[in-house]
Amino acid sequence: MKKADPKSQTFGYSSLLNGIVQKKHSIYSGSDNGFQLGICEKVLSKYKFRDVAIEELQKVSRLHHDMKVISGTYMSSDSLQKDLLKLIGNIPVRYQGRSYNLPILLWLLESFPFTPPVCFLRPTSSMVIREGKHVDSKGRIHLPGLHNWDHPKSTVNGLLAEMIAKFEEEPPLATKSSAQSDNPNDLLAYVSNLALNEGGNRLDQEVKVSVIGGGDLGIAAVLSIMAKSCVDKLVLIDIPESSTKGGTMDLEIFSLPKVEVSKDLSASAGSKVVVITANAWSDEQSYLSVVQTNVDMYRGIIPRLAQLSPKAVLLIASQPVDIMTRVAWRQSHLPPTQVIGMGCNLDSERLSHIINISLVANNTGKQAWVIGELSENKVALWGSMGPGTDQLQALTPVSNSTKPLMDRALEMLKGRGQRSWSVGLSIADITHSIVTDKKKIHSVTTLAEGWGGISSKVFLSLPCILGENGSTRLPGVALGSEDEMKLRESVACQVNLFMQLRL
Repeated sequence: MKKADPKSQTFGYSSLLNGIVQKKHSIYSGSDNGFQLGICEKVLSKYKFRDVAIEELQKVSRLHHDMKVISGTYMSSDSLQKDLLKLIGNIPVRYQGRSYNLPILLWLLESFPFTPPVCFLRPTSSMVIREGKHVDSKGRIHLPGLHNWDHPKSTVNGLLAEMIAKFEEEPPLATKSSAQSDNPNDLLAYVSNLALNEGGNRLDQEVKVSVIGGGDLGIAAVLSIMAKSCVDKLVLIDIPESSTKGGTMDLEIFSLPKVEVSKDLSASAGSKVVVITANAWSDEQSYLSVVQTNVDMYRGIIPRLAQLSPKAVLLIASQPVDIMTRVAWRQSHLPPTQVIGMGCNLDSERLSHIINISLVANNTGKQAWVIGELSENKVALWGSMGPGTDQLQALTPVSNSTKPLMDRALEMLKGRGQRSWSVGLSIADITHSIVTDKKKIHSVTTLAEGWGGISSKVFLSLPCILGENGSTRLPGVALGSEDEMKLRESVACQVNLFMQLRL
């Protein structure tokens, strides 16, 4: 059997297949020395960065001999299926002097390793998941390393090391007999001999979304979300602290199906998405005073909203959205994957439409993203999408050859204001991607620390994959000097403003 040379930088596709016995569901041939892949051509051909992915998997095998690579059928929440590779095995965890092997599963998406794995625990029938900061009720694993994934800085070995460290602090599994006490000392000691079985059922749950703020934008968000027909119940909460209100009476009069109007935050409990459109603008003249008024209003509602819906994604539409998303993240104590802002989603969709419809005779399949902050410092990026999909193939800055086209498109974008109904449609677009677990890419406000060398805890609009567990940020790219300067200026302004706010 022919081995790929672990020292080489690339691994030829034909040589990799040569001499390897292919199996229907297994691509791991295993050996005591090194990592041998017997990959069926059908599965491997789907990976955009085959050679880099193989090299990454070889590195995993050198440190984690128990981790095996097999193929399987990945099914999203909307029942779309695709054959993918997955890493499956146990990771060693020590807790209070005792050793455990925790079963995990890492699905490798087609852009791996430039997109992060989708990670799950694999509890047996005798285990119960201990939901916590890094694990949800379905066993999906959420870590800062996944949110800030940026290959080649980010690696699977690094991710597994982070996973081990976090689980040693907060064990994620316990025996069912001890679930009532929720005692981490009762982790299964026998998991070192686990059989790795497929399976798991997804229980149907009511899809509930709440919109906070009864002004024009709140009403537009409600109507747009309901038009998408992606929720079972929508609650509009008109809070007294908000200056944007006045439309809720009409909704009560005409009694829309599935829509509840309330003035009590507790009506939002159990939401999958909580959209905050409320603003509390003051009569103060200074920008700092205006923002501080909104910060003070958030202090009274965000912690309560997070407590009522701890699994929800908070979608911020209050202004200024970059600042208020960061405020919401700090006040909610939720993971950054669960707190996002409207950001430049609307501008990005408009820009792509202009490029592909108005400027290009034949749709090129190019996607354009607007990133940064909602100001003159916005920056444009190119992306190439797979035919008929939302799967990103490449993310690149604007080059000299494409700059005239982008400049013309940006010029046409000017003057298209962000009206309440247009922002409402954008809110519905993002909400739909989350509640249907669509895994669509949006340019939304997210924690930018670590992206493109940004070292501050600022929130900027960046391309993110959105699903039922929130956002997964795409890797950073090297920008031109002019665009990089714009982002740096945005970061500096945000840091300076936060130093002046009373949080």
